[in-house]
Amino acid sequence: MSQAQDSRKRSKKRYGGGQRSKKYRGSRELEVGMQGILITCNMNERKCTAEAFNLLNEYADQLYGPENEPEESGSEEDEDEDVEAALKKEVKQLKASSGKRERRFLALDSGANNVIFIKTKNLDPDKLVHHILSDLHLTKKKKSRVILRMLPVSGTCKAFQEDMDKYLSVFLEPWFKVPNHGTYQIAFKARNSSHNKREDIIKTLAGLVGKMNPKNKVDLTTPELTIIVEVIKSVCCVSVVRDYMLYRKYNLQEVVKEEGLKDGKQEEVAKEVGLKDGKQEEVAKEVGLKDGKQEEVAKEVGLKDGKQEEVAKEVGLKDGKQEEVAKQEGLTDGELEEIIKKDSLMDGKQEEVAKQEGLTDGKQEVIIKKDSLMDGRREEVAKKDSLTDGLQEVVPTALEDKDIKQEERKDALKTDGEGDA
Repeated sequence: MSQAQDSRKRSKKRYGGGQRSKKYRGSRELEVGMQGILITCNMNERKCTAEAFNLLNEYADQLYGPENEPEESGSEEDEDEDVEAALKKEVKQLKASSGKRERRFLALDSGANNVIFIKTKNLDPDKLVHHILSDLHLTKKKKSRVILRMLPVSGTCKAFQEDMDKYLSVFLEPWFKVPNHGTYQIAFKARNSSHNKREDIIKTLAGLVGKMNPKNKVDLTTPELTIIVEVIKSVCCVSVVRDYMLYRKYNLQEVVKEEGLKDGKQEEVAKEVGLKDGKQEEVAKEVGLKDGKQEEVAKEVGLKDGKQEEVAKEVGLKDGKQEEVAKQEGLTDGELEEIIKKDSLMDGKQEEVAKQEGLTDGKQEVIIKKDSLMDGRREEVAKKDSLTDGLQEVVPTALEDKDIKQEERKDALKTDGEGDA
């Protein structure tokens, strides 16, 4: 029974366990000493890998030509050779056979989610990535859906402070050591690593660059160079790139967006704001004119009211004079004619005033159509005009009464004279 149970037991190798699987898995991970490209994606690493291979092979063929597979080794010679020659030949054959397996690009596990590392061979990853982004920036042609950022990795070291200082002091010399200098910024990112603090790394790295050449200055808006430091677990990936801000932090989705559309929208908004300001100015001018017209109308109404008051006073005086004349009994006909002439002159003045009021009323109608607030004033003016018209109607009736009384007085005088005779 024990033998049957042992035969039924399945070995760990069948499940992919054991040391072989660990070694194989370790050889497919990011390690110190590699060069390549870090690619970030959004929850679809398999599709991101396929897009990365297509994109990298397309532009690598433009820069370095198509990839040639290594040729097979020739047939063995029949001639006798010594042991050393045979050993050298075997080594060459082993190298050639291993070269068949190694391609220009190889996808490895980066050690972080949504991050892929493409190992490169016999090419400069910094030059290749810059060429890709420059072409996308010019053509604005979108060639990927899943890839977000593409960061070159020119060197790797252990992600410990001492190892990083030692490695970067030599790695950064071609860009920052005397006589070379320039403006720079540091882009640091740590994934699955807690022993590296952002502030400490940036501070020590800036001090290291400053020691190489005091002319190196920090510029966070438009730097000439950008030092990219990506820490994943215990591996530090480093590179120095140009046009980092111009190419939208090496983001393939952002670099293909049209900048002209954004500028056009800003211009449209500016135009709309300008039109709004122009309309506001026009409205302000119209309001100012309207206010000026209102002031003129108010002045004219005040003048008209003053004239009406003067006319009313004159009419009141005339009525008082007529009453005094009516009370007096010993007036002559000549004096009565002078009174009538004065009354006629007053009537002429009233007609002139009425004409002027008619003109002002016409102006008021034109202005009041533009501003409805003057309607109340027109009503008040009309009421005052009606009062003056009523007073004018009273004057003729008083004159007629005066003429009747004068005729009665003459008749009475004639009858008295005849009685005396």
